[in-house]
This record gives sequence, structure tokens and C-alpha cells, in this order.
Amino acid sequence: MKPASEMNNYELARYMDYSILKPEFTEETVARLAKWGVEHKVRCIAVNPCWMDLCIPLCKGSESTVAPAVDFPFGNGTTAMRVAQIENIAKRPEVIELDVVMNFGLLKSGKDEEVTRDLAECAKAAHAHNIVIKVILETDALTEEEIRRGCECIIAAGCDYIKTSTGFLTGRPLRGAANDVVQIVIDQNKGRVKVKGSGCVRTREHFMELIDLGVDRIGLSYSSAPVVFGLEERL
Repeated sequence: MKPASEMNNYELARYMDYSILKPEFTEETVARLAKWGVEHKVRCIAVNPCWMDLCIPLCKGSESTVAPAVDFPFGNGTTAMRVAQIENIAKRPEVIELDVVMNFGLLKSGKDEEVTRDLAECAKAAHAHNIVIKVILETDALTEEEIRRGCECIIAAGCDYIKTSTGFLTGRPLRGAANDVVQIVIDQNKGRVKVKGSGCVRTREHFMELIDLGVDRIGLSYSSAPVVFGLEERL
């Protein structure tokens, strides 16, 4: 793989999971931001499930797809609820990826087997419809030891990606996809599944550093995306 510094904007966009997940967004705002993502050929556009029907037609015929977020941002639903949400999302055949939040409270409680069972059911439901499943650890809520255990739960459950953060955790300093945090995930993973760095990615330099670390995808907010392309516009 060539260094990120040698990549053009299209190549950078293929790493980009572009999120428009704020709950206060209106239909007009979601549509406007989704159109921007399509125009700039981002890999996928992360939305809350209520906006799937709005955004999927906007992506039709483009290089961007819609990736709904399941049980977002807290991951505190029951397994049955989470699976039901995945099954509902899968009714739209255009959906080929989704994100789900790990129940990180259970992980912090030492309930690794329960976490793994829950994620395995989510993965089974997604894979039955050929949907890629990315699991969010919420690393800012976890110790290094918990991050490593969470990685093992995700891998054991048969999920496709380990993702760092939601970007919605409150009440503590946020580091998100800081390089050292992502490196912990990469080291623990050892190439067994894909890795997505997400949260606090606000500069083109950081975006490119993550690519060079070896991540497969990078999540960033609608407000940070123009910076990666060297644009000064505000969305």
C-alpha cells in the first residue's frame, strides 16, 4: 500500500465513513449532508436508521453506500432488540454495512462471554443478509486491558470490524481514534479482522496517519470531512 501522503482525494475518500448521526438533525439537513458525501465519493454514509429511506435513494448509482447505526450510541439494548433492528435494516437490500455498539458496560463488568454471545447473534443476523458488521468498542470508556478483551470478544463473535468510538460519549475527555489507541487495537487484533478508527479525527494529517498505521476504514463527522479534502467549506 502506498503512503497516504501520495493518495489523491478519491483514494482518501474510499477510507472514509462519513457520519451524520446527530439526533437533532432535520430531514433537510440529513439530505443536504448526504448529498455532499455522495458528491465527494465517500465510502459510506453513517445514518440513524430512521433516515435510511431518505438516504438510500440519494446514493443510488453512486460510489457511496448507507451504513445504519444499530443500538446507537449506548449499546444497551437486549440481544433480541439488537437483532430485530438488524433484521429490519436488512429489509433494504441496498444496505451492505452497519455499525453496532458493544455493550461496554457488560464488558467492564467482566461479562466477556455475554458480550461475545450478544455480538455473535448480531453477526449471525447481519451475515445472513450479506451485511458487514462493524462493532464499536467505545475506547474512551475502557482501560487498555478492557480494550484488548473487547477486541477478543469481537473477533470470537465472528464480526468483521473492530471500531474505536461512537463520538457521542460524554462526561470525560475524549481521545477517540488517537494513534496510540488505534495501535493497541491493531496490536491485539493481529490482522484477524478489519480495523476502523473513529472519533476525534479532525485533521487531514491525523486521517493520513491512521491510514499509514494500517486501518481499513476511518470514521469522521460531517464537520471534519471537508478538512480531509483540503476544503475550507463549512457543512
